[in-house]
Amino acid sequence: MKKTKYIFVTGGVLSSLGKGISSSSIATLLKQSGYQVEVLKIDPYINIDPGTMSPLEHGEVFVTADGGETDLDIGHYERFLNTSLKKQNNFTTGQVYLSVIENERQGKYLGKTIQIVPHIVDEIKARIKAVGEGNDFLVVELGGTVGDMEGMPFLEAIRQIRHELESNQVLNIHVTLIPLLRAAGELKTKPSQHSVQELRRIGISPQIIIARTEKPLSRELKRKLALSCDVANDSVIEALDSASIYQCPLNYLKEGILVPIARAFGIKQIKPDMLEWDSLVKKILSPKDEVKIAFVGKYLDLKESYKSLTEALIHAGANIDVRVNIKWIDSQNLDSNNVLEDVDGVLIPGGFGSRGIEGKIRAITYARTQKVPFLGICLGMQLAIIEFARNVLGIKEADSSEFDSRCKEPFIYLIEDFIDQQGVSQIRTHTSPMGGTMRLGEYECNLTQGSTIAKAYNGAKSIKERHRHRYEANPKYKKMLESSGLLISGESSSGLIEVVELQEHPFFVGVQFHPEFTSHLQAPNPIILEFVKKAMESKR
Repeated sequence: MKKTKYIFVTGGVLSSLGKGISSSSIATLLKQSGYQVEVLKIDPYINIDPGTMSPLEHGEVFVTADGGETDLDIGHYERFLNTSLKKQNNFTTGQVYLSVIENERQGKYLGKTIQIVPHIVDEIKARIKAVGEGNDFLVVELGGTVGDMEGMPFLEAIRQIRHELESNQVLNIHVTLIPLLRAAGELKTKPSQHSVQELRRIGISPQIIIARTEKPLSRELKRKLALSCDVANDSVIEALDSASIYQCPLNYLKEGILVPIARAFGIKQIKPDMLEWDSLVKKILSPKDEVKIAFVGKYLDLKESYKSLTEALIHAGANIDVRVNIKWIDSQNLDSNNVLEDVDGVLIPGGFGSRGIEGKIRAITYARTQKVPFLGICLGMQLAIIEFARNVLGIKEADSSEFDSRCKEPFIYLIEDFIDQQGVSQIRTHTSPMGGTMRLGEYECNLTQGSTIAKAYNGAKSIKERHRHRYEANPKYKKMLESSGLLISGESSSGLIEVVELQEHPFFVGVQFHPEFTSHLQAPNPIILEFVKKAMESKR
């Protein structure tokens, strides 16, 4: 049986240092070297998943193909590795404790006192090993910062795994900050030294230090850091701020990170093929052309809320050698068309609730009447239907029951008896709990041949894309919409409306699914790519 090699990535000094990008970059280099690589993110918060957390609190909720609501770092892993991950690739403290408590209720611990060690730690280890099984490498990112109270059981699990496995099966990497003291013009290593000391006090000695820094590290400072943190001189990896996150694997390769990784695992040499990657990164940094897209949303205070979508636009641009410039427009303040006059395309992303809806509808009207390329995603598609109903069909009371549960013309409504991805019936009402009552994960969509969406997907008869929503377009209005020119060009096998498009328009498409969740740097999502292409044509 294959012996999986484990790479644990921890963070010190402060949060948001880029552990996710570091983990993704390392995994990318290994995958491009021909290895079978899996990635896991552990989140120490007690929530069962980020699904009920506000985007302003946590950033984007990423959805896996099997319907998992996960941390946004899972999105980074998929985009970098050009792969599809599962629910098991992200777990939280809440999930671990819930499993242990359920086991205790079922008598699986034979009446023993339940403790953090061994029961919680054993559950963590079992989950880690389950994801690693059958792979050459498992890269495990631990969220939070060393020293956090909630992270202690996970660090203990990492320590025990190193103790249980062979010495050349486990590698610990620590991502830390080398702050620049501007008054003195000096980079300071002391916070990193303290962070590593804290790790070693727990019983974990990192073999590689990834040093986040604004300013290049001198050879002397690298040697000082290596000596004080007890790592080899070639194991201090400089991580300068980059113009694009997709530069990071190339930067780490240049810094020589694969040398200490190969040495730790007893591998002669690790040689990745990064030619295609390098070419795409160059197109991101120095494209031949550019296009401006209006991004009409309402979570603009934290743009991480739309991380997958902004990255998908970068992927599309890189693959056609174009920089996509985003014009951020707060839908709550959109009271005039003037702000849209200089854009080449209009994008309405997904979202929840009634706030900022009228501004989004105004933007859709502009795109429809002025023949500006338009893409509506999830809520964006639903609003395109409402806008069409109000302004083309003349049904002024057209609305969504999400915004008004008693609306007279519910073009968007809630299916109360819904069959989910696993074939299980969900009873959903306007007062149902938010967690776990959405249409989540990958569903099949049948396309109308010859339609814009079918052409974008190379003539495919059906596609599979990911969903995250509770409300659906009401099929009882289908004939009414189509008779006036809004084509229903994509439907589920059960007759749910998945795609709408205007026939007399250069590009006007609304999709119920989230195409951004399946977009990768080396494989951009087809409908987002087509949208950017049409925006370029509109500009010309």
